[in-house]
Amino acid sequence: MPKRVAAVVTEYRKNSHADVILQQALNGYPPDGKERPDFQIVSVYTDQVARADLSRDLAKKHGFRISPTIADALTHGGKGLAVDGVLSIGEHGDYKDNELGQKLYPRRRFFEEITKVFETAGMVVPVFSDKHLATNWDDAKWMYDRARKLMFPFLAGSSLPVTYRRPDLTLPKNCEIAAAVQLGYGGPESYGFHAVESLQCMVERRKGGETGVKAVTAFFGKGIWERIDRDPAAKAALDAAAGMVGDHAPGDIRTGSRAESWLMEIDYLDGLKGFVAMPSGWTRDGDGSGFTFAAQVKGEAKPSATSFYLQPRGDQFPHFAQLVKAFDAMLRTGHAPYPIERTLLTTGILAAAMQSRFKKGERIETPHLAIAYQPREWPHGGAIPEWAIEASKKK
Repeated sequence: MPKRVAAVVTEYRKNSHADVILQQALNGYPPDGKERPDFQIVSVYTDQVARADLSRDLAKKHGFRISPTIADALTHGGKGLAVDGVLSIGEHGDYKDNELGQKLYPRRRFFEEITKVFETAGMVVPVFSDKHLATNWDDAKWMYDRARKLMFPFLAGSSLPVTYRRPDLTLPKNCEIAAAVQLGYGGPESYGFHAVESLQCMVERRKGGETGVKAVTAFFGKGIWERIDRDPAAKAALDAAAGMVGDHAPGDIRTGSRAESWLMEIDYLDGLKGFVAMPSGWTRDGDGSGFTFAAQVKGEAKPSATSFYLQPRGDQFPHFAQLVKAFDAMLRTGHAPYPIERTLLTTGILAAAMQSRFKKGERIETPHLAIAYQPREWPHGGAIPEWAIEASKKK
């Protein structure tokens, strides 16, 4: 029998993360719904009810429960758990921003209420938490420690590490990386996380595995290119990553980017320098190639580069299908397919970068990010299938 899953979401409107994730279970995977995950949505809690809410009509169509509380979504009014897994989706909705420009989504509150039910019921089930764990390190570490204490499988992150790649690139495990650059676009935090996570899922494969990060620094405007140009390997990687962006403004990345562009320099404990550039206004992403990566691997003549594919148009969102497949695997095996430490580290990197950005480029020391882990061989979507490219052409 399919596993039973509760969804705890901020809001459920068209193209919200609740919609693009849950539709994979409700309708089956694209392109035709013939392949389906081995679970069904049995209850949904919405923290806010959007004006164009979809959840109530979908509940009537698919027969899932609309729960008034998170506890009810997990127990269906009983004392024990009524579900085999939980999707916690704290993205979108009307929430305040803090002074750093971070949206204060209730991800920790969702997680806290979910785990309170676990303690009361004396049972645990796997949990997926969408995107980064929290806006700040303390909340993220609390969530990580809480999951370890209660000993349940915990998966988090976005669709970027598991989506299709063009070309289909996986860095060799234990390779030596001279420099790595990730390009992204969009909001400093909301899309900055995608960019940091994309970088991390690649560089964690370097020799020795992940060692952690000792400092993060933000750069702005012309300072971005001045910093990159001081490192020949990073300059070559930047040029290679920029060359993978298919749809962009006139001019090259340096002349076509707006003044509000910014760069994160990530100083890893083992000496690697990672760079995440957000060239505002240059990337248009009409072909799904806005997130690109390049690394100069020692011994290679030129950088290895790829783009992480995000469907720019249409309504199937095949990259989210790859994310749901990872959650489905966790339900079936009882093990997270890739390490939660990756999301913990990327959450900490982004939080430090947002602090450095707010403080006009102050170097933020991060002794708390000495997070070591080994990558796992969970596959991404591979090469982009033709049907996904065709689907993205539909408006």
